Amino acid sequence: YIIDSGSAEASKTFGNGEEQVIGILHENDIFGEMALIDSLPRSANVVALEDCVVTVMQQDTFNSLSKNNPTALMPILKVLATRLRKALDIVEGFKGQKPNPA
Repeated sequence: YIIDSGSAEASKTFGNGEEQVIGILHENDIFGEMALIDSLPRSANVVALEDCVVTVMQQDTFNSLSKNNPTALMPILKVLATRLRKALDIVEGFKGQKPNPA
């Protein structure tokens, strides 16, 4: 999905039921891109914070672009790389922290 207008909140629900906001999405932001690549269930929830207009990219469109015009997918790959770097920074922040005794 590409947000054409409006804003939305992305969150992740963990096994213990805790929900963590992972970002606010605005115009030209994308979400759901990982499912286009790996066809697995969504890894986060996205809820509109206001009226939104979104463009939906279907799987067949994505597949056609990947075969016929792969450079058109660069914006999606850049978003994935940015999100991966952010996740790695978070993991790195946990590295070296002592676990809390139970």
